[in-house]
Amino acid sequence: MDQLVWIGWLVLGVMLIIAEIFTLGFVLLWFGIGAIAAALAGMLGAPFVIQFAVFAGISIVLTLMSRTIFAKYLGHSDEEAVKMGIDALPGQIGTVTTESKGALNEAAVKVYGSTWTAFPVDEESQLSEGEKVEVVSVKGSSIYVRKVTNELPEWRRK
Repeated sequence: MDQLVWIGWLVLGVMLIIAEIFTLGFVLLWFGIGAIAAALAGMLGAPFVIQFAVFAGISIVLTLMSRTIFAKYLGHSDEEAVKMGIDALPGQIGTVTTESKGALNEAAVKVYGSTWTAFPVDEESQLSEGEKVEVVSVKGSSIYVRKVTNELPEWRRK
């Protein structure tokens, strides 16, 4: 019976490699290779304990190596990530649709077709209807904006 255990390892290895095709984790491939290595050890006459050690050792080493390689070469920082939804709002230009009112100078600003409750960053400036503003930050369901000036920056004036 021990002579046929390697067939079970081989079947397990092939099944794991085929299952890898249908998953996104890229982990089953390494366990499939480990199972095929265990099948090779079993075919050469190694006892089951050695076969399992070969399976576990190769699977773990390949998994750890692939994670290290993927993290090093395929990892990205938050700066490179594509920002979507609310995370994409800071830095965008909007138009004031309802001018400032109340003690907090609350206004309505349209950014990307959505109207947001907006407050000026400096808390004292008034926002006028039709004025262009830049989104500085998002807090809860409100945005904090600053007026966009048409004035050139100091380094461009020369």
